[in-house]
Amino acid sequence: MPQLGKQSNQIAINQVQPKISSKSSLSLKKQKGTLSLLLFVLPAFIFYFVFLLIPTIGAGFYSFTDWNALAQTFHFVGFSNYIEAFKDDPDFRHSFFFTLKYTAFMFVFQNVIALLLALFIETRVRTKGFFRTLFFMPNMLSLIISALMFSFIFSNVLPELSKKAIFHLLDQPWIGDAKVSFYSILIVSLWHGIGYMMVIYMAALQGVPSHLKEAAMIDGANPFQRLIHITIPMIMHAITICAFLTLNGAFKVFDVVYALTAGGPGRSTQVMALNIYEEAFSNNFRYGYANAKAMILFLIVLVITLIQVKVLKKKEVEA
Repeated sequence: MPQLGKQSNQIAINQVQPKISSKSSLSLKKQKGTLSLLLFVLPAFIFYFVFLLIPTIGAGFYSFTDWNALAQTFHFVGFSNYIEAFKDDPDFRHSFFFTLKYTAFMFVFQNVIALLLALFIETRVRTKGFFRTLFFMPNMLSLIISALMFSFIFSNVLPELSKKAIFHLLDQPWIGDAKVSFYSILIVSLWHGIGYMMVIYMAALQGVPSHLKEAAMIDGANPFQRLIHITIPMIMHAITICAFLTLNGAFKVFDVVYALTAGGPGRSTQVMALNIYEEAFSNNFRYGYANAKAMILFLIVLVITLIQVKVLKKKEVEA
């Protein structure tokens, strides 16, 4: 009987050992997979750490100093740079409200037009690829090149076209007038950025379950009702992404304004990023003061995007 018990124990041990070895092999594979993923992410993290995180920390540090980026010494001035930006710098306040206006227009028009284009292209069966390529092509160009190209159009092409009676409405000071130049900047930005948002919306539209749309059609819902009650709720995740990208990019806009109007005429079209650039490199090399303005812009973008993501995330639904 004792020998029989030993045999049964040995059989049980032999049955357990394969299970333990299989678990250990799975754990080892999981560890190797995690390590390989970390190695793939490491180069991007190094670039992020060196070129984004460290400069951001440095900007926060120098924002409390009077450093001019040339001298080897500087003095800590506390919050005086921030107080001056809010209290004694009308140009910075004007650039903030102009940037806010630009962001509001971009947020509405870029997302609405991109969504409408995506809805239109999704209904095209044979020409879908053609229209998708056509509207996405401007995004393949540098925004600086696009701005310089439109600067030539506004300054030379449109004035010539306006000589024709049918195009007389094009006779506008597209860059020389403060009111009109804002819309010139908006036109170039929309022309360049709509295609990218359109592709995101198209990808989201392809994920809308067809049985929901078919059920709504059977129930007698018209196209507008299907859009409001089915399509938009089902692509809310894409709207969250596009809204985030639009807000983030619009608040930090620099290149299109710099290339098209350089903030003029006067300072009427100066955005916050351009004001910071001029403060650091064009005026008195007030690097510490410019960094304080940059931190204000960073905090504004951070707070607004966090609120936007939190609000839109609550409206997302799962398929």
